[in-house]
Amino acid sequence: MLLTGLSLLSETFAVKLLASHFSGQVYTLDLTLTNPTTGALKISSQQKGCGVTPTWLYLDEESRTVYCFDESWAGSGVIQQYSLNAKDASTTQLKLTGSASTAGNSVYGSLYGGPNGKSFVITAEYTPSTLTTYKLPITSSTKQLQKLSFTMAKPGPRPDRQDKPHPHAGFTDPTGKFMIVPDLGADLTRIFKINADTGMLTACGTAASLAGDGPRHGVFYKIGDGYKYYSLNEVSSSVGVYDVKFPASGSSDCLSLSLTNTHSTYGPGVALGNKDVKSAEIRIAGNFLYASNRNDKKFGSEQDSIATFKIESSGALTFIELANSYTYYPRSFTINKNGTYMAVGGQTTANVAIIARDTETGKLGKLVANLALPPRGTYGGEDGLSSVIWDE
Repeated sequence: MLLTGLSLLSETFAVKLLASHFSGQVYTLDLTLTNPTTGALKISSQQKGCGVTPTWLYLDEESRTVYCFDESWAGSGVIQQYSLNAKDASTTQLKLTGSASTAGNSVYGSLYGGPNGKSFVITAEYTPSTLTTYKLPITSSTKQLQKLSFTMAKPGPRPDRQDKPHPHAGFTDPTGKFMIVPDLGADLTRIFKINADTGMLTACGTAASLAGDGPRHGVFYKIGDGYKYYSLNEVSSSVGVYDVKFPASGSSDCLSLSLTNTHSTYGPGVALGNKDVKSAEIRIAGNFLYASNRNDKKFGSEQDSIATFKIESSGALTFIELANSYTYYPRSFTINKNGTYMAVGGQTTANVAIIARDTETGKLGKLVANLALPPRGTYGGEDGLSSVIWDE
């Protein structure tokens, strides 16, 4: 039965989320559940001003700090830092605590380095083909710590998407010692050593994808005493499975990723690389992996899909099914800590959809709640809803 693992709700209770919109708004949302499959979403607060086109939110749960990254294409942008009030507060409130100018076009940001992995922030700039780092906290006087630029000799197999390097994310490996950077344009994942004291990055290797894959995001998953790495490939709508090899203790060697298999996000036997669709996000909950597909309309008009895979004990992937995302252009999605709900951000429909999830089978089910955050996006445009995350 769907929703195995969900305790019955004896009374109404609320859960909090955060969302960003390309129009410049950052929202806090309340999800009120009256039973495990019925709820309502409402806006509890909103802030305008995270640059021109805020594209990505990062929440440091321990410090209750939110970082917002601006994808402005005008040659300048911002990183903004907010504090969140206490988790047990009746209403979540964001307070701006710092803002720094950037070169713009940041599509992703995360924290790294220092004694607790939270002393520096990295951003990935899509069109300039750069990575940029900054020292925290964010203030009006914050300056670039390091900028790395990338080039390639010729366009990739999809020159409309792969005309140049396009780094699309930057996040640490499970040890916190290496920075992982999927590069959609160059068909590879870049790997850097992290100097935890200074925040400086040193290139130490790359991991190739299949030609025309276009790596966008990625996740690590623990298998026994080791790890697998899964790459979400936007251009080919696929997931690459990589073996992970860590350097020996005390060694100066680099972490290495070796591609073992690539799976279509539409299931076995489906050709990779449909130019009309493009995958966007990848997440793991329990031993299940999820990937979103934009513009496939698998469940009707403005109803795109989420692919579900089971992660076997070996780390191999078994395709389970496509599920309705209840959104159009599902750019982002996250799963709550209990694994019972998925929150999906529809880029074009500019909505947040809460979907029930079965913790035993991994399958997605009913639409529990839905909230539109206007204005709607335009077809294929960088507008509408950009990011959604849980505040737990």
